[in-house]
Amino acid sequence: MKSGDGLKRAAAYHALGFLESGMVVGLGTGSTVRFALEGLSEKLLCGELKNIVGIPSSIQTEQIANQLGIPLTNFTEHPQIDVTIDGADEVDTRLNLIKGGGGALLREKVLAQASRQNIIIVDESKVTGILGSKWALPVEVIPFAAAIEQDFLQTLGAAVGLRKNASGDIFKTDQNNCILDANFGKISDPYKLAADLN
Repeated sequence: MKSGDGLKRAAAYHALGFLESGMVVGLGTGSTVRFALEGLSEKLLCGELKNIVGIPSSIQTEQIANQLGIPLTNFTEHPQIDVTIDGADEVDTRLNLIKGGGGALLREKVLAQASRQNIIIVDESKVTGILGSKWALPVEVIPFAAAIEQDFLQTLGAAVGLRKNASGDIFKTDQNNCILDANFGKISDPYKLAADLN
């Protein structure tokens, strides 16, 4: 059996098989996506893939892509993404997901919506029978609305915490928003919860 990193790398490299030269690629955020970025860089350097540009979902991904020599673009230049490769924090057997543990929720959703195809790469550690077994549900909110949205999530049955960084300060996303981690416990009906949150 492969190690955790070996499984992540295998999933990431498999996802790269869906890419073709000339594509606009959405670049997700997280440890598994890091392997996809490294693999994409290798394919560009050896000429296996050409004329690919990426749109990053976070400042962190932008910095990694720049270090690896992956050309970047933006929605002004390319409003449509061909394929986005991203990770997830938890996935159930019906392929429902919890995403946002890395704090790039809003940008990841924008990339997903603008993409013709979304490929989510995970290793077996992310698979669960029921969502919410391993992760609270991250919800990105503007600071102006943090308190009232925390109250709203609590009315839906969640235990809610305002995410803090390692130094104990309020965690801020790349858009300067806050994250409320809403622990609903095991989410038996993710479709209803998604509708309620919308």
